[in-house]
Amino acid sequence: MWIGRKSGRSRLIASVIGIFAPLASVHSQETREVVQAQPPLPALDFSAKPSSDGVTIAGRSAAESIQLDAVDVQGPGAGEGADRDAKGYVATDSAAATKTDTPLIEVPQSVSIVTQQQMQDRNVQTVTEAVNYTAGVETGMFGFDPRFDSFYIRGFDMTYTGVFRDGLREPAGSFSIYRNEPYGLQSIAVVRGPTSALYGLGSPGGLIDLISKRPPSTSLREAEFQIGNFERYQGQFDFGGPLDPQGIYSYRLTGLVRNSGTQLLDAPDNRYFIAPAFSFHPDAATSLTILTAFQNQLTTGNPGFYQTPGGQLTNIYSGDPAFQNFNQTQFRIGYIFEHAFNEAVTFRQNARYSYVFADVRYTQIDFVDPETYNASRSTGRVIDHLNTFGADNQALVKFNTGPVSHFVLFGFEYTNSAFSDKTGFGWAPDLNLAAPQPNYGGQFIPSPLFTYNTYQSQQDMAVYLQDQIKFGPFVLTLSGRNDWVSTRTDDVIGATSTVQNDEASTGRVGLTYLSPIGLAPYVSYATAFTPTLGTGANGAAFGPVTGDQKEVGVKYQPPGINGLITASLFDIHQFNSLSMDPNNQAFQIQTGEIRSRGFELEGVLNPLPALNVTLAYTYLDQKILDGDADTIGKSPSGIPAQSFSVWGDYTLQPDTFAPGLGGGFGMRFIGQSYGNDQNTMINPQTTLFDAALHYDFANLDRSLAGVRLQVNATNLFNTKYQVSQAGFGYWGQDRTIVASLRYRW
Repeated sequence: MWIGRKSGRSRLIASVIGIFAPLASVHSQETREVVQAQPPLPALDFSAKPSSDGVTIAGRSAAESIQLDAVDVQGPGAGEGADRDAKGYVATDSAAATKTDTPLIEVPQSVSIVTQQQMQDRNVQTVTEAVNYTAGVETGMFGFDPRFDSFYIRGFDMTYTGVFRDGLREPAGSFSIYRNEPYGLQSIAVVRGPTSALYGLGSPGGLIDLISKRPPSTSLREAEFQIGNFERYQGQFDFGGPLDPQGIYSYRLTGLVRNSGTQLLDAPDNRYFIAPAFSFHPDAATSLTILTAFQNQLTTGNPGFYQTPGGQLTNIYSGDPAFQNFNQTQFRIGYIFEHAFNEAVTFRQNARYSYVFADVRYTQIDFVDPETYNASRSTGRVIDHLNTFGADNQALVKFNTGPVSHFVLFGFEYTNSAFSDKTGFGWAPDLNLAAPQPNYGGQFIPSPLFTYNTYQSQQDMAVYLQDQIKFGPFVLTLSGRNDWVSTRTDDVIGATSTVQNDEASTGRVGLTYLSPIGLAPYVSYATAFTPTLGTGANGAAFGPVTGDQKEVGVKYQPPGINGLITASLFDIHQFNSLSMDPNNQAFQIQTGEIRSRGFELEGVLNPLPALNVTLAYTYLDQKILDGDADTIGKSPSGIPAQSFSVWGDYTLQPDTFAPGLGGGFGMRFIGQSYGNDQNTMINPQTTLFDAALHYDFANLDRSLAGVRLQVNATNLFNTKYQVSQAGFGYWGQDRTIVASLRYRW
């Protein structure tokens, strides 16, 4: 149990003086006051004002220009990590890894940017699909699962501890997991390796930062209709632009309605999404952007299939339409404020309140009698509420000390989360699988009584400091953060309450060498710290997850070619890891130490006009070093040892036989993995193919400018593949075809 109360929050400011010293220190003990003499400040030579945070994208085709010139999110306050020029695949700058607008080649860490153009060309329907072609990211560990965006980075789960939105963490607990609509995103940043030195609570595998669409500075009007197999119908719109001639006020309104079935029996994938945004730019130095969104979705509570005790996955659907609805509602409202006091000093504040509600009903088949084919079943009911408020305050200063330039970031962050979880387990009538038509949905299934009822509140206060130091061709990045976390857990049924207070100092140090030929080798070390929301099946709160990483790599910008190639070697250790409870899928368990070593290679290139290519390879050697006796020395389940992907998209140019006609083709190889942590079951390797065909009608007739027809196929050849994770079995995504007709004017 988490007990005790920590003292010393009043000494928060004094503690930050020594923030770089305990770089790898993570501890849970009484706060110690740190008092150090401060050296006199050097003479300061203020230089240019920091540019607004963002992602700079380069490379687009002539055909893309017809469609995308209206989308222009620029200027101060475009927002931390904002994709300010969403044209093409190749990003040159990002704020995700440093919270400052930094060229990717200078960042001593592996970073990938999935641009809006990539998402549009592949017409991604989920965030999971959006990162399918990104190095180091493992997707599909739970097969086809319309409930959540589930992915791992370098072998570590991102679902609960690694997803951020516009630079602020999206906490998650049990089934209260935010589901993010990709149509509402401007770009996705994937940072691999620990990021706690700036972001605090996070996975040692890295983070995924989802960047919301921002109000554009020029007019944008878009309407689109999509239709696909499984009776999929979707309508969406995206409007925005200035509200006054001076461009002081601007807006954006993005929305979507979907009614769809899935490959699962009577399981819907319905969604309503609306995201109003508003920007205020009174002058060149000041900006305020308000971002809001509301979303409701309905799908199934259990996408799994019955797996025999021997590990054989069957075609027997474990859910039941009579008791399987997963209804989720989420809402958020926040703002990003920026003001430049002068050419060297800028202040930013990023704040958001968000809420997610989940009501989950599910059945599962526990045993099938091999003689009578009678299936005995159990049920579960979960009701979750999660409220989160977060605010990140930043001061940025640029100055020189002789030949050395500094870009200093100082921040104070506060996050408060309140999570309630009610869970009950019961029974369902047996299912007669020997009947010609098994009686799915034909029997009344009662909702179980709630036997678990917990409430958790978590507060995190943190200060952080970063200095990006440039001297000649070298860039030294020093980042450090101190977190004070208090978590209270109330067992409502048992009438007990416990409190745990944790303090952690985390950091990152990295060095990059910028050679004159476009090569940039780098080396870095970073630590991670993650107190978690949620409890185990016994009602006990989880301890914090910690970890560290050593990484060495090289980045390359080919001369004369718009592109970026990154290769990296890494070694990560994680302690107190969370995983699904093999005895109860509604809960997680906390295990011991996991080591993850590997190699990654990624290339994003625009070698020719209208040709965009992505390539990614990952080799991962992951082992359980401490945990259950029968898992020590084994590999965690569901994580492939190797994966490879390549995607290319090309549009014919005006001087060809069919200008405006284009297409894309991709391949995803998913290597062999284990179906349980005991490594007694194997998930075979598989290769999947995706494709796209599109045509811009402006090339047929200028009066049709803005009209685009596109057809996308995921798992083009309908390859059947299975995945087992923690002993539970799932079938992979079937072939999915979506046709879309879009009009921009």
